[in-house]
Amino acid sequence: MEEELNKIKRRVKRYLDKDRYDHTIGVMHTAGCLAMRYGADLDGALTAGLLHDCAKCLSSDEKIRLCKKYHLDINEAEMKNPGLLHAKLGAFLAWKKYNIEDKKILRAIAAHTTGRPAMSLLDKIIYIADFIEPGRCEAPNLTDVRALAFVDLDACLFKILEDTLTYLNTKGVTVDPMTEKTYLFYKQLHDVKVNS
Repeated sequence: MEEELNKIKRRVKRYLDKDRYDHTIGVMHTAGCLAMRYGADLDGALTAGLLHDCAKCLSSDEKIRLCKKYHLDINEAEMKNPGLLHAKLGAFLAWKKYNIEDKKILRAIAAHTTGRPAMSLLDKIIYIADFIEPGRCEAPNLTDVRALAFVDLDACLFKILEDTLTYLNTKGVTVDPMTEKTYLFYKQLHDVKVNS
């Protein structure tokens, strides 16, 4: 597996700028740590972490062009903020260019920006690893969120989603409806746990 990961690393590096590549390696290692903590598929976590941003450095026009070319749906929020497209386009490119057939890995890549209700263990690991990897330094409550990630994944997701929506709403940025659906799902889980 290490040889395969190294091969993917070399290919991914060609398409990412230095900061994005450093972030990618940080997500890969963080996803590996979380996979070991929670007994998830380590190779799957490392692979999804390595490929989660493989479409990130494409221009907005290129993301839209490729989504249209390959018949990937673009919702209203994604059209207003094409940066969001890197997740679903990344999952597609992971399959088409990097020959990843594992649907769990592809789903985790596709969900890493907005999340989705009832995420799988691998989905949660990649979503959280993207938020807490060591190179991140600007997110609110990062120290608490990093600690929570190794204690309770659902509580950590709820905190990240709550902080993300607060941030996006203060910036007046269009929020993808899936982010709100994901937040409401994990808020309900949180509320049930707190009130039981």
